[in-house]
Amino acid sequence: MRLTLLAAGTKLPAWVGAGCADYAARFPPELKLEIVEVALGAHGKAEPARAAREEGERILARLPRGVRLVALEVNGQGWSSRDLARELERWTRDGRDVAFAIGGPEGLAPEVRQRAEQRWSLGPGTLPHGLARLVAVEQLYRAVTIVKGHPYHRG
Repeated sequence: MRLTLLAAGTKLPAWVGAGCADYAARFPPELKLEIVEVALGAHGKAEPARAAREEGERILARLPRGVRLVALEVNGQGWSSRDLARELERWTRDGRDVAFAIGGPEGLAPEVRQRAEQRWSLGPGTLPHGLARLVAVEQLYRAVTIVKGHPYHRG
């Protein structure tokens, strides 16, 4: 099964890319993670909906065919690490690849929300986009280690 993280934003601090690359390299071959960056929309005070729409179009255009889409949103389902591991096992049994979408400053476009089969919240607070990306990748890696019985997760 392939996991794809589609994230709005291409100019993030180096530590975000380094951290995500480090975790992505740890995934086992049967659960590879690909991180796909999409350009932000034209942000401005006058047209925030336009920016979100542009990002949404880019996310949907890069979405692999037939995947389960999980939208990362503050009002989504909060999963403990073990809950996420159970979801990962369920997704694996389903047999489809899974993509995760992180929007830009305006959030996800309505079209992306509508396409999503599930919504995942990293917590009730708003995170900077780079940090949300890194936390999502780490939590996915942690879920993989729980499923595999690896000692990374102790708790």
